[in-house]
Amino acid sequence: MNRIIQPQANEAGETMRKKFFLLAVGGFALALLAAPNSLFAAEYSLAELYKLALARSEVLKVAEENLVIAGIGKEKAVSYLLPRMTATAGVTHYSEKKLGATNNIIQPESSAAWGVRLDETVSLSGRELTALGISRQAVTKSRYDVTAIREDYLLRFVAAAYYNVLMARKVLAIADANLERLSKYREATEKRLRIGEVTKTALLRAEGELSGARSDRLQAQNALDLALAVLARNVGIKDAFSLREDEDAVAGEIPALEAFREKAFATRADLKSLEVQKQIVADQVKIAEGAFWPTLSLSAVYSGADQNPASTNLNRESIYGGAALNFPFFEGGLRKAELAEAKARERQAALFYEDLKKGIGIEVQSAYLDLLTQKGILQFLADQLSFARENYQAVTRQFDFGLSNSLDVLDANTLLVSAETKAVSALYNYRLASLRMRKAIGMLLHDES
Repeated sequence: MNRIIQPQANEAGETMRKKFFLLAVGGFALALLAAPNSLFAAEYSLAELYKLALARSEVLKVAEENLVIAGIGKEKAVSYLLPRMTATAGVTHYSEKKLGATNNIIQPESSAAWGVRLDETVSLSGRELTALGISRQAVTKSRYDVTAIREDYLLRFVAAAYYNVLMARKVLAIADANLERLSKYREATEKRLRIGEVTKTALLRAEGELSGARSDRLQAQNALDLALAVLARNVGIKDAFSLREDEDAVAGEIPALEAFREKAFATRADLKSLEVQKQIVADQVKIAEGAFWPTLSLSAVYSGADQNPASTNLNRESIYGGAALNFPFFEGGLRKAELAEAKARERQAALFYEDLKKGIGIEVQSAYLDLLTQKGILQFLADQLSFARENYQAVTRQFDFGLSNSLDVLDANTLLVSAETKAVSALYNYRLASLRMRKAIGMLLHDES
């Protein structure tokens, strides 16, 4: 009987092991399918986020369409220089044929006419060529405008959001570390209460601090989730992702303010755009002055005709050309008004340029002072963080030996959390201030492209 039962038991065990193995493999596969985003989430650096935003942002695509429109305007300006060619054809049927006294045809039964006409009208002042130059300058201006919009968008909506995520991530890590420290402290306080070394008030204080740490941790997690959502929206990311932090050292020496100003005046895209605008309005003055010059019209025509019945004097085919010189003597003062308007716009563009130049100078100075401030704050807070860590370690050791009380430990922990948070904030504020300076001098997009 045993010889029969033993093989069956082995087979049953082998079957159970196979089922368990298949269940384990299936469960692992389901786990991979259930959480692909967390396991295979894409990781981006700030430079990669810049590229994604340039490719996906609707705001930037709207600005790029202005460049397309400017290119179409250049094509329109070229078309005004080319002659106009028109072709005509027509057939006319009459109710009856009419004959004259000598049987000459006054009105045929039907007639047809066709032809091709070539016309060209130019101003002797060359206004059309000036307009073509303006259209080319408009393309250059639109390119500078797009660059300025890109730099502003990358700083305000990509770089700022990127550092907000990194800061929120660090704050969450600080909150986790604080929660862990307070949990250990609460356990140590409870043990000391049992042996009578501390009062219940110390345990209650530890419980209260621990609850506050849990609340801070929840707020930090929610702040991180919101910062990630804002960054994903600004850049155009739909799937789960993570960020790669580029470790950059704090610059040793910051150049003089005047060097930044000179760089800004030489490279700022919005300032270059206004320089082109000044040239455009100057050319528009030339166009307005050209309205006082005569225009020359040239034409070349081929025409054909047929009748049924045909008259004896029917001209079946004609080829001719013509030239006309037109000079408007009086148009109610319109040309003078347009010239005065163009000159006013020229003065206006010069004032805009000077105002923007002054504004850029102030912007560079503000970014420079902020960079100096953030660098100093970063150094001071790094020292404070080092002191706070040493203080916490010393107080906790004293607490272990009964040389300090619970209030000393909690105060040291609060100081440590505050110092860590301020140091993280100072670090990312400094990096963002550095990017603001690069944007202020017009080098943000140059550095990252």
